[in-house]
Amino acid sequence: MTKIVITGASGQYGRMATDRLIAKGLGEDLILITRTPSKLEDRKRQGCDVRYGDFDKPETLVEAVRGADKMLLISGTRVGARIPQHKAAVDAAAAAGVSHIIYTSFVNVEESNPAIVAIDHRETETLIKASGCAWTFLRDAHYADAMILNAGPGFIASGVWLSSTKGGREAMVWREDCVDCAVAVLTQEGHENKAYPVTGPNRENFEDVAAMLSEACGKKIKLVETDDDGMYAHFDALGIPREPVDDQSVAGIPWNSDDMVSFERAIREGALDICTDDVEKLTGRKARSVRDLIEANKEFLRQVAIDTSA
Repeated sequence: MTKIVITGASGQYGRMATDRLIAKGLGEDLILITRTPSKLEDRKRQGCDVRYGDFDKPETLVEAVRGADKMLLISGTRVGARIPQHKAAVDAAAAAGVSHIIYTSFVNVEESNPAIVAIDHRETETLIKASGCAWTFLRDAHYADAMILNAGPGFIASGVWLSSTKGGREAMVWREDCVDCAVAVLTQEGHENKAYPVTGPNRENFEDVAAMLSEACGKKIKLVETDDDGMYAHFDALGIPREPVDDQSVAGIPWNSDDMVSFERAIREGALDICTDDVEKLTGRKARSVRDLIEANKEFLRQVAIDTSA
């Protein structure tokens, strides 16, 4: 049987992918890599091979991935500083004889994209192509979950969504849809040396999304436009670090402001205005929309509005 290694297996994406692969009867074919094996005790009971491995300790990775045929390389969380981490994983895969690397990349990795995440992903794609392994790049769009479920409660509480996107559009995608695409690539044939921009079904701007949120939660959320300096000041006031800090979340936001401000610029300049049907091509069903996500979490959003209005 084909052995699959998943990096960052204790994270949200990794857990969802593992759940789906176990549901397909592949638990005993999974090698799960994590810095904290204690978080995956449940996976051992499900038949998975849990191994210690740390992107920041390259010497731990070759043995961690040995025996795998395919690697799901889930990008690290340290936006702007991930290239050495990813290089360690790619080098280990090549040294251990992994034949195919499936990488969670970004919807637009071109140099014209000002989002700093594009640098990490572009350089990682280059490393993977040079490794000698077959590759598949799942170029995921902006997660709708991040804006609706992580940032959304803050917008609802304040009644204000501060943005510097100036009406720029993107096709935000459900994280679950991205995971389903990864599972499809891992379990199907014919995806070697292909790149898939994985997006939601609709191109929308933040004003559109703010209106949907307002309708769902029963509280008006006003989109207020500012510039990059205004966004930095806003994030500074929230205590969000400008540079990445591992495993840190402030007010429900797990990012750093260098990442977010450059991301807003990318939206503003049209670099993320990409919409495909690749979710349907890979999974056989249509991608779910931002509105679908809001509707699925309507009770949660309404409760946030009630709790923060009291």
